[in-house]
Amino acid sequence: MEGLGVALATPFTDKNKIDFSGLEKLVSHVIDHVDYLVVNGTTGENPVLSIEEKKEILEFVKEKVNNRKPIVFGLGSNNTNQLLEDINKYNLEGIAAILSSSPGYNKPSQAGLVQHYQSLADNSPLPIILYNVPSRTSGNIDAQTTIQLSYHPNIIAIKEASGDIQQCLEILNGKKKDFLLISGDDLLAVPLISIGAKGVISVMANAIPAPTKRIISGSLKDQFQEIQGEIQKLNPLIKLLFKEGNPTGIKSLLEILGICSSKVRLPLMEGSENLKQLLKTAYEFYNGKPIN
Repeated sequence: MEGLGVALATPFTDKNKIDFSGLEKLVSHVIDHVDYLVVNGTTGENPVLSIEEKKEILEFVKEKVNNRKPIVFGLGSNNTNQLLEDINKYNLEGIAAILSSSPGYNKPSQAGLVQHYQSLADNSPLPIILYNVPSRTSGNIDAQTTIQLSYHPNIIAIKEASGDIQQCLEILNGKKKDFLLISGDDLLAVPLISIGAKGVISVMANAIPAPTKRIISGSLKDQFQEIQGEIQKLNPLIKLLFKEGNPTGIKSLLEILGICSSKVRLPLMEGSENLKQLLKTAYEFYNGKPIN
């Protein structure tokens, strides 16, 4: 799970159904530039997908990827017992790992988080990647909790989206040697790699996978001066991707690029016309030419 992972978006049709044609175009767009794909994550709008839709999406992506790159499947819940049951509802053959966000809403203690993840790891047929995203779950996985969990033989990494570099440093200093810290934030990917993170699970790689790959690969090779100019050119675009939330921004850009519709499911809202115009302008500035 080192390098560039893409948090794959889920395209929808105008009738609010899964757009498998758009999903196929998206997979084709990213496959040659990423190191692995994450299906059914936050960017994939997993809270608004039924179990049957998740199964269909997973099988479709597996078919289109055809073993060319590893696939990580997002599977989390704030009901531990239900999560252990849900693992058995999916065909996980050919999947590399499970990405599991920390339980939201019921706000467990750190001891509760340890028990939750240990139960998941003990019962999962696949390795577990922890996912810390306090802005969505209203709770943080503290550094010492991550360090403790890193020594479980079936927990291999954490996607860190806390935005707390000091916390990341603490994890890196205390974790099991082969446990990976992965950035969960495009804007912080390069700084985190500079202190020891092993890559990013990226939103922007849905739309601009090749430039994202250059930046992440360069960072992992300590070529920070070489990628500095590209990062500076990309920063305005990256910021706009999250101006109206995720995946609203990235889907707006994917529509501009002709890959899939910008449709999202309620309670999310489609990107505003103002956002789409700003994204188009920022992309054309980065690309150095107008979009046809």
